[in-house]
Amino acid sequence: MAYTRGNLAVKEKTQQRGYQSQRYRETTKVVTRRSTLPVREKLLYMFTVMFCVAVMGGLLWQNSNLYSIKRDMYNLNTDIQKLNAEMNELTIQKEKLEEQIPQEAAKLGYTESNEEGFHVQISTEPGSKTANSGDAAKIARK
Repeated sequence: MAYTRGNLAVKEKTQQRGYQSQRYRETTKVVTRRSTLPVREKLLYMFTVMFCVAVMGGLLWQNSNLYSIKRDMYNLNTDIQKLNAEMNELTIQKEKLEEQIPQEAAKLGYTESNEEGFHVQISTEPGSKTANSGDAAKIARK
């Protein structure tokens, strides 16, 4: 062995020249074929995917039901608000009309009686009953 720059582990150049005579280098390519999946594993994957799709479908169906319920609640709330506004307008109109009752009664010739209750006079015909003032007073108080 030759001593090269203080290292005895270096190969001699003469030995390297012998291997340079080859003009081409033989290369090999490793081809790996993937084997097909077994039937059980394919079924396992298929059922896993079907289960995930079923769960997602259930969640979507539940969310759509919740959305429709919330939409119905919103529509009912708006309807309630509209009806409350209409009811307030009608109560105001009722109060105005109640204030006009004495004026309209005076125009038609009705007067207020000073006695408690009211008296009703019914002509007595055969087969008809007469009403006394006590019954009319009870009716007026109700």
